[in-house]
Amino acid sequence: MKVLNFGSLNLDYVYQVESILIPGETQASKSRQIFCGGKGLNQSIALAKAGIPVYHAGLIGEGGEPLLEACKENGVNTEFIRQIPGPCGHTVIQVDENGQNCILLFGGSNRSMTKEFVDTVLDSFEEGDIILLQNEINELDYIIDRAYEKHMMIILNPSPFDNALENCDLSKISLFLMNEIEGFQITGEKEPDKILTKVKALYPKAKVVLTLGGDGSVYQDETGIYRQGIFKVKAVDTTAAGDTFTGYFISSIIDGLPVQDGLELAAKASAIAVSRPGATASIPLRSEVVKEKSNGKI
Repeated sequence: MKVLNFGSLNLDYVYQVESILIPGETQASKSRQIFCGGKGLNQSIALAKAGIPVYHAGLIGEGGEPLLEACKENGVNTEFIRQIPGPCGHTVIQVDENGQNCILLFGGSNRSMTKEFVDTVLDSFEEGDIILLQNEINELDYIIDRAYEKHMMIILNPSPFDNALENCDLSKISLFLMNEIEGFQITGEKEPDKILTKVKALYPKAKVVLTLGGDGSVYQDETGIYRQGIFKVKAVDTTAAGDTFTGYFISSIIDGLPVQDGLELAAKASAIAVSRPGATASIPLRSEVVKEKSNGKI
């Protein structure tokens, strides 16, 4: 079994602010840092740090060399990353004193995928392999269709939610990983239990993990529902919390852990991530997650 993450690669410009800006407000930032990020890159590095060999497929633009280096430094296979002319994908992120954030995303090279590139990448994968997707790249519908034809296990984090997802045949998804907002956007329901019920009605073959912020997470498959609380830590930056959770939960599936153990592992890893600044830089190694637990810190 091989794991492919077909996703975004962004440069994150992170501004520390007293509070998230409101319309019409001007505010001086306390600092600016530049990190490597993007939901795709974050999740690939989370998988790699959790001990899972992962291939990343994506496009970088001008100035994107640090993204390629970040993959290599963290053990992500870069065979399917290409550099193209034009601007790199990037974000402008505000982080307030409580560690909350808001993110402005510019697609850049991430929105330059072609069907030919998709075909070239997927030619190296086969039935039973896993493909992880997010919605920060174009041609998502084509990638899903081609991966389904190859009988790959398709895992989707439908973020950010936009009209492009309406063109995707979501009945082909094996596992959804989403938060409450994305759950509402897909189902029209706001209550977690109602979201799960509606997902089951719409996509009866799909498994789903619903993350609930301070209320933890819940998993649903044909065997039932499993719930997991959070591990409380002082939040510094929540930017990569969800991506860390995603990578570690997928790693638990590959490692054959019981669902409840996988949810706990992912919750511990994301708790460590929010206690650190940055996106990829905040994601812990599996050894750190195990060590923090053995020390009784989380």
